Amino acid sequence: MARFQGIDLECVRGERLVFAGLKFALASGGALILTGANGAGKSSLLRLMAGLLRPAQGRISWDGADIADDPGAFSAALHYVGHADPIKPALSVAENVEFWAALRGGTEAGHALDAFGIGHLAALPARFLSAGQRRRANLARLLAAPAALWLLDEPTTALDADSVVRLGREIGRHRSAGGMVVVSTHTDLKIADADHLDLSAIPRGGSA
Repeated sequence: MARFQGIDLECVRGERLVFAGLKFALASGGALILTGANGAGKSSLLRLMAGLLRPAQGRISWDGADIADDPGAFSAALHYVGHADPIKPALSVAENVEFWAALRGGTEAGHALDAFGIGHLAALPARFLSAGQRRRANLARLLAAPAALWLLDEPTTALDADSVVRLGREIGRHRSAGGMVVVSTHTDLKIADADHLDLSAIPRGGSA
């Protein structure tokens, strides 16, 4: 059973303390919802979890090993979806998802696009997508290639109600298969039995 854990984490951005003394723990099938006011450090924490930032103090481990010891292996175990949607406008929707899948030894994009209700747009050049469609295409890469850990930063941005339901359903399926999810969101995704971490309650000294 996989385990993802952070102990006594301190984050400093621009010489300002964002938070200190933060801890979390997730096992296979687990979910952690990050809440807190803007600037509380939700995005910074997700970037620490993804290995994109290093904690000023503390340790983040995957299966007992510090994620900094083998960043390549840890990166292969996760999907990180941030605020931006890295969609190449000259490629079709399917080609965009297939590009990400190929990097991870994943499968064709059809089932992933269908899961988010944009299978009919597979051949469309991505430059014609709306903001919500771009977000769904970006989320489709979660399904096109396997990864045990999903780190999602405000994934419901620009999504309509139906797409929010679809995302919640896929999160549930991922957890049922033993996957883990950490999500920062102001939207109720109906994630059952999730742990909650309110970053507004963590000591901090600046904005994230």
